[in-house]
Amino acid sequence: MASPCHPTGRPAEWRGGPINPMFYVYILLLCNKQLYTGSTDDLKRRLFEHKKGKVKSTKNRRPLSLIHYEAYLLKSDAARREKFLKKTEGKRLLGQQLKDILEKNKII
Repeated sequence: MASPCHPTGRPAEWRGGPINPMFYVYILLLCNKQLYTGSTDDLKRRLFEHKKGKVKSTKNRRPLSLIHYEAYLLKSDAARREKFLKKTEGKRLLGQQLKDILEKNKII
């Protein structure tokens, strides 16, 4: 018998992909040891753009590396999280969360 939520009885991702696109908040470690916070609906594409110098705010601070990302189902949630992480309290909490990687790279 099919599930009332899934007519075939299988989750939608088993039938060719996720139901909803994901939205990402990401943190880059720049060559000058600064952190860059951004958001996107296509993390691979956006990272490629950063690495190729196509993003004005990071093109002169390469090489860079992705050190953290979070995925959200709603764009509004990702935008809210990005905004929070750019504030003082968000940066402090992010520093605690990423303590080991930041210490390894002599940022804190």
